[in-house]
Amino acid sequence: MNPLKAFPKTIPAILLLFFFSGDLQGQILKKLGKRAERAVERTVENRVDREASKKTDEVLDSILEPGSKKSPTDPQIENPLPPKGQDNPGNVGGNSDSGSTSGQTTKKTIEVYSKFDYVPGDKPLFFDDFSNDFIGDFPSRWNTNGGGEVVSVNDSGEKWLELISGYNIHFIPDTPDLPDEYTIEFDVMALGLDNKTSSTAFLRVALSDDDKFKDGANFVHAHIPFCQYSPIGITMANHINNKREIYSVVKADLREEILDRPHISIAVNKQRFRLWVNEEKHIDIPRMVPQGAVLKTLKFHMNNFKDGKERVFISNIKVAEGGLDLRRKLISEGEVSTNGILFDSGSANIQPQSMGIIRQISQVLQEENAMNLMIVGHTDADGSGDANLSLSQKRAAAVKNALVNVYGIADNRLQTQGKGESEPIGDNSTPDGKAQNRRVVFKKI
Repeated sequence: MNPLKAFPKTIPAILLLFFFSGDLQGQILKKLGKRAERAVERTVENRVDREASKKTDEVLDSILEPGSKKSPTDPQIENPLPPKGQDNPGNVGGNSDSGSTSGQTTKKTIEVYSKFDYVPGDKPLFFDDFSNDFIGDFPSRWNTNGGGEVVSVNDSGEKWLELISGYNIHFIPDTPDLPDEYTIEFDVMALGLDNKTSSTAFLRVALSDDDKFKDGANFVHAHIPFCQYSPIGITMANHINNKREIYSVVKADLREEILDRPHISIAVNKQRFRLWVNEEKHIDIPRMVPQGAVLKTLKFHMNNFKDGKERVFISNIKVAEGGLDLRRKLISEGEVSTNGILFDSGSANIQPQSMGIIRQISQVLQEENAMNLMIVGHTDADGSGDANLSLSQKRAAAVKNALVNVYGIADNRLQTQGKGESEPIGDNSTPDGKAQNRRVVFKKI
């Protein structure tokens, strides 16, 4: 055998021996057989390979994302969760609406959402922020064939359902059978994502004719990606009578959004399926939902999170019937009530995802020059009656200010009024009832 060819293979073993004293080297050399030498060589070579692979990944990431984003290995978000099993002080202020707030100012985000065209349904079917569930328990109004638990987020009062990843594991809220026209909203929080997160890691939102843990003969799937090293896009798929009709990947770069607690909005209008992430509409497929099939069940599924450091949570799940054109109803009936204008907890700050409704109201006023409106705010019964009356008045005024300052409606065409908790339409002892009672009514005057 050519000694020059064999020499490179012996280098790792020789280098390792330099770490030992001379006498010890001699003893080891006498005792080492060929098998031991090869084992040492493999160990050192594997270590070198791992280090080289790590550096190669870093170089590839810098090429894939040249100067556009933070490095995925930078500390982009800290884990805000306390140790499992610890509770939090609870929600302060009452009358919390669904949805979480970002670090941006309300004024700035409302301007970003000024062209948002999502309109939630006007008849609540299901709402859950896990406020009635104990930390560490699986939520009482859900079903699963795997696991998961409710967790708290520091001292904010927020509660989230932590989803676990696994083969064919589903999380199913106890919604009534879904109608032909409805909307779905929820917030997502993801922790521990980095450039090692799989490109096939996603949250699947499914609509299915199976009410248990199978795909069903008819279904619609939307895959929200969590990969950070490349823009994976949103995968859409359906089956009609057990036959695939649509499978497509829609281009979308959600890497920054997925790190900042995005708000997901979905609208189903018979066969049409639309999906928004924050203010941007990414999916609008006119014949996505199987015609004539009853897709009665909403399901969530986590896919391909392997090493345990990645954690995904959802909260503020809201399903509502409708999502129709509110403009026609306001013009024909002279009044429209909506639960879709959301506010920060105990505050009159409008959450930006509410702007789709306010935008539609502004369009009515722009088309109907002679129409004037009374804006009436209502709250649930959390907190004192006086505080809720004041809060409802401030929230009505905030909606008026958005119409005036964002959409240019004349101030003198709008009046405001607050009713507080005095006119409930739902049971204030349940999350669903509270969600119904937190509403804004627009009346022609």
